[in-house]
Amino acid sequence: MADDREALRATFDSVAGRYDRARPDYPEAVFDVLLRQTGLRAGDRVLEIGCATGKATRPLAERGLRLTCVELGAELAAAARENLAGFPDVEVVNAPFETWRPPEGATFDAVVAATAWHWADPQLRYRRAWELLRPGGHLAFWAAVHVLPAAGDPIFLELQDVYDEIGAGRVEAWPRPRELPDLRGEILASGLFRRVTVTQFDWEVRYDAEGYVDLLETFSGHIAMRPWQRERLYAEIRRRLAERPDGLLRRHWGAALHVASRIDGP
Repeated sequence: MADDREALRATFDSVAGRYDRARPDYPEAVFDVLLRQTGLRAGDRVLEIGCATGKATRPLAERGLRLTCVELGAELAAAARENLAGFPDVEVVNAPFETWRPPEGATFDAVVAATAWHWADPQLRYRRAWELLRPGGHLAFWAAVHVLPAAGDPIFLELQDVYDEIGAGRVEAWPRPRELPDLRGEILASGLFRRVTVTQFDWEVRYDAEGYVDLLETFSGHIAMRPWQRERLYAEIRRRLAERPDGLLRRHWGAALHVASRIDGP
């Protein structure tokens, strides 16, 4: 299980350029709620885990936060540095979060992760975040995931037969918008954090065939497919969207923002 996680989380570095253009931006409301619930203000120090190309980093930097971003992939880190070059208070470090160490005595007002927390070692991540936070600091994380409303685009259900055909597995059901599971219990069970809040968000993005294929090419499961599997799947997506008058599909995204306060004497 750990070996699979290590292998899959390393796949994103091979598609750094595609990741930057294809992954969705997060709603501004995510960052507004994050700052309101943590009390973060301009000038506060934040550690971001797995910044990738800086999708969440830029909105945080625009709010005046001083950011240290720890990114596992060298290509992703390079793309983030280029994207964030206009923010002198952002530093991108190419290293695994689990083993990275800050300068002696440095702590952070918040540790955040955007669509990266689930890739961090579950045996270490809460303890490492706790160690890096100042007393009274906050942990915050969320992930952009596929949600499917009752009136959502039927193409995702229709494509399940193709996934079966190529041996890529079937998704039995997607969560509904604003009904994502939360990790409140897991956070509290760590014994390191308290006062957990979970706020749900959802938004819609429309894709043409090439845009959607581009997006799929940034998911670890699709990156790991054999070439013939991807060719068959993507050909079917292109065929089905070509039959639509507007050539577009509607994908709904959801995120559950978790915010927790550090317990200073666990």
